[in-house]
Amino acid sequence: MGKVLHIGLDVGSTTVKIAILDEQDNLVYSHYQRHFSDVQHTVSNLLQKMYIHLKNADVTMNVTGSSGMATSAQLGVPFVQEVIACSEAVQRFIPETDVAIELGGEDAKITYFGDSPELRMNGTCAGGTGAFIDQMAILLKTDAAGLNELAKNYKEIYPIASRCGVFAKTDIQPLLNEGAAKEDIAASIFQAVVNQTIAGLACGKPIRGNVAFLGGPLSFLSELRKRFIETLNLRPENVIAPENAEYFVAIGAALASKKSQVFGFQTIYQNIANLSNQTTESTFLPPLFASEEEYAEFRRRHNKHSVVKKPLSEVSGPCFLGIDAGSTTTKLALIDQQGNLVYSHYGSNGGSPLNSTIEALKKLYEVLPDKAKICQAVVTGYGEALIKAALKVDHGEIETVAHLKGAEHFLPGVTFILDIGGQDMKCLQVRDGVIYNIMLNEACSSGCGSFIETLAKSLSLPLEEFVQKGLFSPTPVDLGTRCTVFMNSKIKQVQKEGADIGSIAAGIAYSVVKNALYKVIRLHSAEEIGDKVVVQGGTFNNDAVLRAFELVTKREVIRPDIAGIMGAFGAALIARERYEESGKESTLLRPEELGNFQTEISTRHCGLCGNNCLLTINTFSDGREFITGNRCERGAGLTTTKSELPNLYAYKYKRIFGYKPLKKEEAPRGEVGIPRALNMYEHYPFWFTFFTELGFRVVLSAHTSKKIFEMGMETVPSESLCYPAKLTNGHIKDLINKGVKLIFYPCVPRDEKEFEEANNNYNCPIVTSYPEVIKANDDELRKKGIKFIYPFLPMNDMERLKERLSEELAFLGLTKQEINQAVDKAYQEREAVRRDIRAKGEEVLAYLEKHYKKGIVLAGRPYHIDPEINHGIPEMITGLGLAVLTEDSVAHLGKVERPLRVLDQWVYHSRLYEAASFVTTRDDLELVQLNSFGCGLDAVTTDQVHEILQQYRKTYTLIKIDEINNLGAVRIRIRSLLAAMQERERKKIKARKLYDMPKRVIFTEEMRKEYTILSPQMAPIHFELIQEAARQEGYRVEVLPDVEPAAVEEGLKHVHNDACYPSILVVGQIMAALKSGRYDLNRTAVIMSQTGGGCRASNYIGFIRKALRDAGMGHIPVISLNALGIETNPGFKITARMVKRMVMAVVYGDLLTRVSNATRPYEKNPGEVNRLVDKWLNDLKPSLARMNIREYHSNIRKIVKEFDNIELLEVKKPKVGVVGEILVKYHPFANNFIVDIIEKEGAEAVMPDLLDFFLYCLHNGIYSYEKLAGSFKGNLISRYLIWRIENYRKVMKKELKKSKRFEPPISIYELAGLAEKIMHLGHQTGEGWFLTAEMLKLIKSGANNVACLQPFACLPNHIVGKGMVREIRRHYPEANIVPIDYDPGASQVNQVNRLKLMLSVAFKNLESAKPGSEQSEQCASCRQRKLEEEFAVKDQIIAK
Repeated sequence: MGKVLHIGLDVGSTTVKIAILDEQDNLVYSHYQRHFSDVQHTVSNLLQKMYIHLKNADVTMNVTGSSGMATSAQLGVPFVQEVIACSEAVQRFIPETDVAIELGGEDAKITYFGDSPELRMNGTCAGGTGAFIDQMAILLKTDAAGLNELAKNYKEIYPIASRCGVFAKTDIQPLLNEGAAKEDIAASIFQAVVNQTIAGLACGKPIRGNVAFLGGPLSFLSELRKRFIETLNLRPENVIAPENAEYFVAIGAALASKKSQVFGFQTIYQNIANLSNQTTESTFLPPLFASEEEYAEFRRRHNKHSVVKKPLSEVSGPCFLGIDAGSTTTKLALIDQQGNLVYSHYGSNGGSPLNSTIEALKKLYEVLPDKAKICQAVVTGYGEALIKAALKVDHGEIETVAHLKGAEHFLPGVTFILDIGGQDMKCLQVRDGVIYNIMLNEACSSGCGSFIETLAKSLSLPLEEFVQKGLFSPTPVDLGTRCTVFMNSKIKQVQKEGADIGSIAAGIAYSVVKNALYKVIRLHSAEEIGDKVVVQGGTFNNDAVLRAFELVTKREVIRPDIAGIMGAFGAALIARERYEESGKESTLLRPEELGNFQTEISTRHCGLCGNNCLLTINTFSDGREFITGNRCERGAGLTTTKSELPNLYAYKYKRIFGYKPLKKEEAPRGEVGIPRALNMYEHYPFWFTFFTELGFRVVLSAHTSKKIFEMGMETVPSESLCYPAKLTNGHIKDLINKGVKLIFYPCVPRDEKEFEEANNNYNCPIVTSYPEVIKANDDELRKKGIKFIYPFLPMNDMERLKERLSEELAFLGLTKQEINQAVDKAYQEREAVRRDIRAKGEEVLAYLEKHYKKGIVLAGRPYHIDPEINHGIPEMITGLGLAVLTEDSVAHLGKVERPLRVLDQWVYHSRLYEAASFVTTRDDLELVQLNSFGCGLDAVTTDQVHEILQQYRKTYTLIKIDEINNLGAVRIRIRSLLAAMQERERKKIKARKLYDMPKRVIFTEEMRKEYTILSPQMAPIHFELIQEAARQEGYRVEVLPDVEPAAVEEGLKHVHNDACYPSILVVGQIMAALKSGRYDLNRTAVIMSQTGGGCRASNYIGFIRKALRDAGMGHIPVISLNALGIETNPGFKITARMVKRMVMAVVYGDLLTRVSNATRPYEKNPGEVNRLVDKWLNDLKPSLARMNIREYHSNIRKIVKEFDNIELLEVKKPKVGVVGEILVKYHPFANNFIVDIIEKEGAEAVMPDLLDFFLYCLHNGIYSYEKLAGSFKGNLISRYLIWRIENYRKVMKKELKKSKRFEPPISIYELAGLAEKIMHLGHQTGEGWFLTAEMLKLIKSGANNVACLQPFACLPNHIVGKGMVREIRRHYPEANIVPIDYDPGASQVNQVNRLKLMLSVAFKNLESAKPGSEQSEQCASCRQRKLEEEFAVKDQIIAK
């Protein structure tokens, strides 16, 4: 046999790479090519070209890459996971690598090498990848290479959001608009990619040692590498930039193929014919137009709505100019006194709104007749401030008002205006001629004009042709509503499935509309938009989008013929009004002044305050200056005057932190450090007074800043945490750097209840538990001998708090008496602070009345008073002439109408609701809610606050804030709110109650007899039995069948964007079922469990009620299944018999799940295990009716015996534990059928028992008694119930222990014992400590490989899932854990890739631990012995 060549084919998300190695591993051929989504065609051409040279060669070959699975199957060539391929190449050519950073088209990965390799990979966001860089390059009118060239000459780096290409645009656009240098922006884009990679992927694991840079972007872009090297402080000897880095994955696949069999290249050539786009699995939508005639009629209807035009040459007398300096375009409209449009201009701004406006004005002046005169000009839009200052435009007007003016001209009494521009989307809801609701896309621009343009470009088609192709496509493909970057992957997928360009173009039109309606505006039904609808903005010039909008909303809408320049037209109408009011001459620059006009741009740091912002200064040719800073909007004019209006944010910040610590010599007990973080914005006065009283000098961490954020960035374990939480890591670092040896930062699960009627008094899961995350992820706390005190404390019970502090601080030698006195003093100070803030609130209200001023209640969390977190928004509001109050300064004056739709369970939110209620009683106040990006709880609160305000005809304004401090969108909202306030005052519209809130529908005794009760699906095996148990109790319960993709769409329609994936699935299942026509809506009820805990799950009932109400089904009763008496219904009662039946059903379900998962992967006769499960499900149902305990035990024994006797193959497979959020863990659709994937990949899935979750809930009562303010009675009840329930699975445990191949579950006390070794048991929201305990139990029992599943941005999982991975590995270095995020937009390929890497490590570990190796046998026996020793004592105590 001749020489063998080794081929690696890497099919990535945007490119195809091929590498051929000879027997000595030399690279003899390589090729790199973009596939523009046509994967199979590109691969086929490549292989045909290679055939000419290789037709007689003997080869081995492997395929890899995120899009390579289908290719490998069709070519009949083995597939190797890309991270494995990459590590092969790294180990062969650059073995000294410690960490490899690899950026691809849509994926970013960090691989940590070592004994247990770890992969970090982007999940649901493609910010900071190659596609992101391409998008940004388009914005600067260049390509990636051009960006690299520009970045070589940068001087300044601006903060840019890299979380999302769209946000980055929103940051870059103002910089361009303000004239920042393109060189600086290019370098800033690269820096954003670096920050995203480190903060978003490293997630708490520092990047140290030798770092290799791999993948296309890092190979071709030297400046991107440079930004990484500087940020990571790498020395030259630590930087590895290998030759052919872009081929590394392909080279690795070639190396891996050496283990595969050798065959002739002929074989591959014959299989090329199989390379086809796979059969379609896409869902299709109705065609946009069924025929040419229908389109012609559509065109006729829309051509009616045109503005009256007049030739400019015929115009004389006064004219009025409107300028709209948009985010990507510049528009001009000139009208005469009669309102005729006499001149218009629409063009791209080329990245400079000022220059493009000057050019457009010059053109206008050239054609303006001598008899005509511009008497007044108004500018609106993104570049308003700069252009108003530069060109001396008479007035600036907020763009929302300009759009309303334009729309009213076409349709008087308009109720709804949707404007989709280049990258912004505005929706205005109008009542009484006043805007009362504004929605902007601050979260995402999928669905804006530039999104369609970018996609057309990526398919290399001109925009017009792309749109035209979609109009008559018979099969528009459903692309969902996703992130721009991931939408590309969806398009690739449907292209592989054979969709043509027309189907995609039509699908995108639908996507844009659905995204606008369901994600941005969050409509639930078309009725909400009213009958008078105007659509505008350049995107609606696209007939496909307009038609899709009409089809989706079932409305005929008005698109003015000047849809693209409506802002400018509205501004021109306002200019005419202003002229009629004042009669003043215009100050707009004349043609001769414009000819000589020049502007120079420079930057400098402000230095006026601690932020030391970077300012951009535009100096005009007449010597005037216009200054903008990226942070405080001081540059909106030429000068800045400090506002004298009351600002309670500034007052409260000083009042909370303005304490003077003891001098060192005055503090006999030394220093204690307190971080300026989360709960300290509420409790610092308490703890400062407490420690000062005890003789400590209190050291507070520094003022929050970007620098503080960057200091802690490396130790943040979860990328989707809110910004205030991420800052905490930096504050702890600051205290460490100050040399503080004692740091105090307690976990506080509950706070004092401020309003008696509130349902509960929890803190948010992050505020409660974050200190534990700090301890687990900051290694410096260990290394530097620092004592970090982070106990769980009951702040809601002062007497108990004294006892707990005596226990926790005993090591400091403090007496009980000292502690009691200090707590009393501290409590008095805390009350004094509250009184002061309330008094200040009342003082401001009196000031407003006296001076006839207006105020804004800026409602948020305590930590929003931090200037770095609120980005100077309070100052911006006072700068607009409005006073600023905090929610807690007026909450005591409010009175909420209860019960609220939601469960009022969090202390900070109770204030929010009370403050909102108070605002509804005053005409001089409005409420603006601040919401941190990623705050899951606000998915509950924002809708509730909105409802309270709406009921009283008040405007609701929401502002989302995160680490990015571009205030453009915020300014629009606040100014629009101000305009609405003024307009309402002018029209004398007062706040008044419009309607009563609907009362809860009670489920009655009569309903019980004839109503069908729908329950959402969660765990198919368990719920089939639970359904039977409920029916035996006389309830007609129907557990909904498996979830369909349509249910997810339904959920997205009805549930808040920020709500977690399980809530979307639950609501989606219910709404899809009710709309299916299968049920009589007058005889149907819905049931949902409600734990009353501190996680959002207790509010799913509120979500369901809102969805029902919005869909016109408010009469359907929703039953709360709870044991705490949160809600009661006469027709549904929980009885002891029912509980017994349910426990039996759950034990049966746990047993069947356990034994089937342990046997299915090994069965000799495929399908036998599933058949046996089905048989038992049928057999068990009658026994639930009889409830005979003997029969129950007999069934358990038989099940174990029958599964024990199934014929199995003699193979050893790695075990993979599946833990996580309860619904995602058990629901096959929610976790993308993870058990099937694990089994298909050759492993065995291990699922913990469902019963354990209920036992964990009960166990929490024991800990609450021991460490918090729980009662002795609660503790006894918990212990008793645990004992009773454990009795129901005693026989199961015994039988499983006796069996040949199954393991029994361990008791909840043992699980708690495991968790307690590495964390407190006070984490009781969601899955809490139980999730960590499950991981530890699996690792202890030999399943070292764990998939930890969590809904994207699930708050409890930040702490006990991702937050604990590092701590678990510290105790168990062999742990192979992979966290996987799930949500409607998550990419399945990505989830599978993470799993595959984890499995490859699992197989490797299995190989090295093959029986016979002395080490492995010793290990197993000592592990077993250790387990027995650990639990022996605990078991004896329990037995007693």
